[in-house]
Amino acid sequence: MREKFYRFMQGRYGVDQLYRFIFFLALVLMIINTFLRNPMLNLVVYALLILDIFRMLSKNHSARYAENQKYLQLTAKFRYWLDQQKKLWQERKYHHIYTCPKCKQKIRIPKGKGKIMVRCPKCHFEFQKRS
Repeated sequence: MREKFYRFMQGRYGVDQLYRFIFFLALVLMIINTFLRNPMLNLVVYALLILDIFRMLSKNHSARYAENQKYLQLTAKFRYWLDQQKKLWQERKYHHIYTCPKCKQKIRIPKGKGKIMVRCPKCHFEFQKRS
């Protein structure tokens, strides 16, 4: 059975980031619709799922690739911001993140050093902080 599925999917576009986003959006709307019971929202969910299946089974790779690239371009800033927040959250275990009072530059200071004088690498302003 698995080999039949592999042969069926050969030459088809498959799953990409836009597919995952549309599928997740349809799933969230489906959960919301269990509480609202709105038939129009139900139609939107079905339309999103049909679009997802169409994109996955499509053999027009260039069109699906272009759609995915457009989606990635539109969400690039948001995805970058999320990555930065994730990085900052992971660093909080070993570092304090302070902002320079003069130029608002973020400065990373190791934890456990007591009160230290911090020099901003951008504007060279010095200020005292606890690490």
